[in-house]
Amino acid sequence: MNGLQRLIGKLGTTKAFAGVGRALVRVDERLLRSTNGRFGVGTSIGLRTLLLTTTGRRSGQLRQVPLLYVERDGAFVVIGSNWGGENHPAWSANLIAQPEASATVRGRTVPVHARLLTGDERQQMWDAVAAYWPAYNTYATRAPNREIRVFRLEPVEVSRG
Repeated sequence: MNGLQRLIGKLGTTKAFAGVGRALVRVDERLLRSTNGRFGVGTSIGLRTLLLTTTGRRSGQLRQVPLLYVERDGAFVVIGSNWGGENHPAWSANLIAQPEASATVRGRTVPVHARLLTGDERQQMWDAVAAYWPAYNTYATRAPNREIRVFRLEPVEVSRG
């Protein structure tokens, strides 16, 4: 992590940043959508950010959200922290209801299959993402009544007719 990333990461542990972060999500989503995942608020300072598109579990509508991620063995690992809020983020419930989604990363949109991680595998991936963005550990302390969800987004081969 460079100096600016470390500074933002340190700020990311504060409750004030969570409020600012929530507001920036809409801006980030628009930037990532308009640049096909090449540029967003996080990517502007070098953070790995993807645009996840899920299907709303009740509405059936496509929903998009920017997320920090780490890559592991060709898959993307994301965390449903909701900034340490008491509820899981809607996108995580959408993935549980419909694990087929897409991730737009660095100019490419890839279909993915989401898998909710548990046990040792969850802990290993939590540690990997929290090493990249330490604020996740702070978010976990703010959400003591729920286990924050960790997903592995595995690219899906698309058959071409």
